Amino acid sequence: MPARSLVLASGSPARLKLLRDAGIDPEVRVSGVDEDGVDPDDTRGSAGRLAAAKAEAVARPDGDALVVGCDSMLEFDGRPHGKPSSPAEARSWLTAMRGKAGILWTGHCVIDEATGARSEAVVGTTVRFGVTTDAELDAYLATPDVLEVAGAFTLDGRSAPFVESIVGDPGNVIGLSLPALRSLLGDLGVSITDLWRDGDR
Repeated sequence: MPARSLVLASGSPARLKLLRDAGIDPEVRVSGVDEDGVDPDDTRGSAGRLAAAKAEAVARPDGDALVVGCDSMLEFDGRPHGKPSSPAEARSWLTAMRGKAGILWTGHCVIDEATGARSEAVVGTTVRFGVTTDAELDAYLATPDVLEVAGAFTLDGRSAPFVESIVGDPGNVIGLSLPALRSLLGDLGVSITDLWRDGDR
């Protein structure tokens, strides 16, 4: 058994895969937090507040796990873009993003159930989009991917070829920055290697 256990306060398959690929098998507790509570003038802050709300929603006062909550949001043209509400909204966003750049912010909050201590960070990654054709957008908008991710795109799905370049941590764009998680755990006196599954340590 790992020295400590991790709880992921998210039903995101992408975040779960990032952790599993890094040798961590978390328990998943979906928070159910309403992700629509966004300040239109503060994308970065909104991502941080929603991440904290998710971790707080599933943390147990009598537990001993480490709970991590995350929330991702694209800041484009000074406005927040979470998950699109419809294919039409996604089309509007993706059309505007052609050949331009935005910042993908992911808030991270880690709560130690055993002590109540917490550590938080918001990480930004600059994303530059390629110039997609109308036919490419039509094909992408017909897939289920588009409504499930912040900004209507991700690096680990069908939209990956439409991203020309990034500056920063690619995992952060997918939904969780492993370097940030390592740092936040360190703030709480925990090594990320304490979370590795048996055989990976």
